[in-house]
Amino acid sequence: MEPLKILYEDNHIIVVVKPVNVPSQADKTGDEDMLTLIKKYIKEKYNKPGEVYLGLVHRLDRPTGGVMVFAKTSKSASRLSEQIRENKMHKKYLCIVDGKLEKEKGTFKDYLLKNEKTNTSKVVKEGTKNAKEAILDYEVVKYNEEINLSVIKVDLHTGRHHQIRVQFASRGHSLSGDQKYGTRGRGKQLALWAYSLSFIHPTQKKEMNFEAFPEKIGSWKILEN
Repeated sequence: MEPLKILYEDNHIIVVVKPVNVPSQADKTGDEDMLTLIKKYIKEKYNKPGEVYLGLVHRLDRPTGGVMVFAKTSKSASRLSEQIRENKMHKKYLCIVDGKLEKEKGTFKDYLLKNEKTNTSKVVKEGTKNAKEAILDYEVVKYNEEINLSVIKVDLHTGRHHQIRVQFASRGHSLSGDQKYGTRGRGKQLALWAYSLSFIHPTQKKEMNFEAFPEKIGSWKILEN
């Protein structure tokens, strides 16, 4: 396990980079997760007795790496959660998708329905029971003709289950390495990375912006030139 990458820390929040394939919180696998790792770090650094409080206010799927914020007090957790509900916390992603998109930039708007049994989502018609609106803006960063893959920046307006993966796959541009929704995903790492996170500091009330980019290894070697 690589050392914790901390982008920012004060008495109220801690902003870190989640590595790929590390769960945001403990799951049935029993693998090390971000919540446990950060609690351990805080306990050791500040020599805290007893249980350390750490609020998980948002998640990244296990195969997705990138920037996350955790709350160090219950007040901060409550205020950050409120920002998420009011759509004031903004996340931007990088992804690598199959093929070349028709337009260099655009907006995808769909209705997604989650299947709890299979842990998948799909695009459905507006008005479908339990379906939720999903909106994102995208911009093509580069297209590699040789391997027929595109690097995309995604500005997420809604945080639906597997939203980016489903919306691109439904248009014939599944994410590289996507073993749930992809055509070229077998045995590869999902190429999805949360590179930017913006929110209002829960006590200082100032805007905070953080960025971290994936290492240029595996599928991300496409970023080298």
